[in-house]
Parts: sequence; C-alpha cells; structure tokens
Amino acid sequence: MDAKQKRKPSKTYTKDQKYLIVQDYLTSGWSKQAIWEKHTGELKEHGKIVLWMRKLGYDVSRLARTNRFADQCALMEQKKSEPLVWGESVEQHQMQKRIEFLEGQLKDEELKAIAFSRMVDIAEREFKIPIRKKFNTKP
Repeated sequence: MDAKQKRKPSKTYTKDQKYLIVQDYLTSGWSKQAIWEKHTGELKEHGKIVLWMRKLGYDVSRLARTNRFADQCALMEQKKSEPLVWGESVEQHQMQKRIEFLEGQLKDEELKAIAFSRMVDIAEREFKIPIRKKFNTKP
C-alpha cells in the first residue's frame, strides 16, 4: 500500500466549530491533542488549533506551556463568558464583549463622579469655603 492511499481525506470545519474547539482548548487546560481527539476523533492535530487561533485573532504568543494549569485558572476567572451561539458570528460576539467592557467603564466613571462630588461637599462643609463655581454670575 502506498502512503497516499493510507491518508484520510481532510475534513473541513466551519468558523463556529473552529471557534468552539479553540475556546475549549483555552478554557479546559487539556492538551491540544486531547481537545482535538475529543472534537474530531483523530489522534493528531498537526498544529491546526494554533493556526486557527491565529486566523481567529487570538494572541498565540501567550501559549507557553510552562505552568499551564495556573495560567488557565487565572484566565478562566477573568473570562467567565458564555459560549458562542451557533447562529452568531465571531464579529458579533466580539462586539458584544466590547459593549460589555464599555458599559463597565461607564459605571466606573459614574462612581468616580459621585465620589468627587461627595468629596467637594465634605470639603465645603468642613472648611466653610465655596469650592463649586456659581453658574449664574455675570462675567
């Protein structure tokens, strides 16, 4: 038998399937081969997961396998995100994450404004001096 006859035809995967395999790899702490075998039934993944990560826009420079368990635990705590819905594209998912991030920043800024206002109120009361500008005065 020839080596060409022994090779199986390569299977193609949709973008959503690739995304789910990459997410499972990043969040589970398992090896790439274990994830690949779980999702495809094949024993060797031949670097496809890292290739997909590059194509999907993930930072592959952080994939140092030393102390992988501690890194993954910290990453899982930071990224408690919902899995991608099958009809949703990766771009929509990224936009939704961006919106959630910006809403969090807005809440932080609102809390800072309230704290600043209270600080000025306390300073005016304790030092008995007007700090806020009076808007109805003529220039």
